[in-house]
Amino acid sequence: MRPATERDIRASFVNCTKGETKRLAVPRDLAARPWDDLDFLGWRDPASPARAYLVAESGDGFLGVALRRATPYAGHARRSMCSLCLTTHTGDGVSLMSARRAGRNGQQGNSVGAYICTDLACSLYLRGKKEAGPGGRLHESLTLDEQIARTTANLTGFLDKVLG
Repeated sequence: MRPATERDIRASFVNCTKGETKRLAVPRDLAARPWDDLDFLGWRDPASPARAYLVAESGDGFLGVALRRATPYAGHARRSMCSLCLTTHTGDGVSLMSARRAGRNGQQGNSVGAYICTDLACSLYLRGKKEAGPGGRLHESLTLDEQIARTTANLTGFLDKVLG
């Protein structure tokens, strides 16, 4: 992913009002992010654990969506798989994240959801830069480039649902 500035990020959101976009918490460490290893930029709001944000490249610009994390299930330890990168996690390592749809559909309260790595570090799990714990990344016969392409396609499918 190419580096994004705070201005790029704030201008990219498709499912927020202008006021919400101005108030959202943009990471302060943008210059230190491993941009070459990212397929998208994802982060959680430090002031609100239920809020998360995702920004991906789209054409010549960026496409951002605000996410809401569902309340984690307080039951027994379980293993779940991220629908983007297919990394498995135990406990609350994967969360149901919902995004209000863009435009009129979102104004009517419609949303879409996906199970995504709670820390939104899918790109780093794929590349082995971050460990998901025991059994986190299953052995695959796909090359890293093919796994990245699959993750990007899964992300594009999710973003298309937000836009559609």
